Amino acid sequence: MRRSSRTAWAALTILVTALGATALPADAAQATVCPTGWGSSAKTNAASTTTSVRNVRTGRHTCYDRMVIDIPGAAKSHLGYSVRYVKHLYQDGSGRLIPVGGGAVLEVRVTAPSYDVRTGKSTYPARSGHPLPGVDLTGYRAFRDTRFGASFEGHTQLGLGVRTRLPFRVLRVDGQVIVDVAHNWTGAP
Repeated sequence: MRRSSRTAWAALTILVTALGATALPADAAQATVCPTGWGSSAKTNAASTTTSVRNVRTGRHTCYDRMVIDIPGAAKSHLGYSVRYVKHLYQDGSGRLIPVGGGAVLEVRVTAPSYDVRTGKSTYPARSGHPLPGVDLTGYRAFRDTRFGASFEGHTQLGLGVRTRLPFRVLRVDGQVIVDVAHNWTGAP
């Protein structure tokens, strides 16, 4: 009896394993579900800091492209921003038009200067109207162009050119403001 029990359990285990392996396609276990519901309306947070922008970098993800504005030492609760689609990017202070490539333009403002408030010395080596230093958008699905607008009266202004008007979200973590732009409206990877 003991031998037939073991044989039955072994047969049942093999059957369950075989059924489990055929019940789900190989890709289903690794299927990516992209977030949806971000929308394309303006997103803002009114906090502010005197801590300075030190870097801007980008990254590619399965569902979205990401821009990270590094503001080391700034607490999440003190990171303010305004991100919105605009028809054209105009430089803060001068009002000069800054051309930004792509089918749509996101104006990204963080309430942090890109200079040291005590000395006035630049903390982020960008020039108005020029692409962001060190950012290469080759191979990105949503991002097309970046431009530095200005750092004026404690705010830093950036232009982000995207393929077309796409949904986006803004996140804050200690020391960073993050802008994610979805690759499409459907949530497909």
